[in-house]
Amino acid sequence: MTSPNGIVRVSGHVLPHGTFDLREVEGMSGMELFTAMADGRLPPPPIGKTLNFWLTEFEHGRAVFEGEPTRDFYNPIGSVHGSYAAALLDSCMGCAVHTAMPAGQAYTTLEYKISLVRGMTDKTGRIRAEGKVLQVGRRVATAEGRLTDAAGKLLAHGTTTCLVFETGASKA
Repeated sequence: MTSPNGIVRVSGHVLPHGTFDLREVEGMSGMELFTAMADGRLPPPPIGKTLNFWLTEFEHGRAVFEGEPTRDFYNPIGSVHGSYAAALLDSCMGCAVHTAMPAGQAYTTLEYKISLVRGMTDKTGRIRAEGKVLQVGRRVATAEGRLTDAAGKLLAHGTTTCLVFETGASKA
């Protein structure tokens, strides 16, 4: 459902997690692709099922995921592995950039940096990863992300640099 300020809230997925043929979506803008996932015309990605996180809202230049860490993500010392925070931050920051892509353009992550501020356990509960675009240029885009718990306490934060490129649709 889209709010008056352009934020799309995702209420749930009707399709099973999966992938799709890139030829089907190469003519879509980032917002069109995310809207198709929110509407159930495209499946949510398998990584969300694997790591127990999901897209909850998006708008141009912003993407929000929520998740719940479980014991399945523990490292040997009994806390959630830092790669869980990294995956959520990479997803929210990259998808924020993706929402800003016009049809015929795509991106790939060149690098990201994260800072882990607080640890997580299976008792942490629901967490929220919010990514926001800082800048989108012809060849490079940057974004920042914040990972917080249900009380709004900062768990981790990061930045990403993405390479922007033309897809086959824009070259035709």
